[in-house]
Amino acid sequence: MSAVVVLLVALALAAVVGLWVRRREGAVRTSDRGGASGSRAHALRAAGATDGAVTVLHFSATWCGPCAAVRRVVSAVVTDLESAGHRVSDVEVDMDENPQLARDFGVMSLPTTFVLDGAMRERSRASGVPSSKDLRAAVLSASDSPSSE
Repeated sequence: MSAVVVLLVALALAAVVGLWVRRREGAVRTSDRGGASGSRAHALRAAGATDGAVTVLHFSATWCGPCAAVRRVVSAVVTDLESAGHRVSDVEVDMDENPQLARDFGVMSLPTTFVLDGAMRERSRASGVPSSKDLRAAVLSASDSPSSE
């Protein structure tokens, strides 16, 4: 009887953890890290980030299936906002080709997306595929910050 109780508790715990992980997947969370250090800023510029523009930085790899969905979401949001007159850059970094930048940003899983303001400060991050609505809101919020003007 006690083995059955232990099994049921383990299953319930696994279900709760699974639901929690699934709920966080793709959620855009705000963050407030400082500006990019010298080497990190240089690496961001080398990857295509532009000073003064909001940057959507997404880490991917050739073997990452969901990364293609992130690529489509980011491209659509950036194109839409650029056509509305916002300065936004789309920077995709292959984690296998640039592991140091991934470490600098604390990337633990793919896909991971960051929104950086014009001073290259991290404003938001998402693990998984963010919704267009949430990503757009994060970019607009970062473009409203005084440092991105």
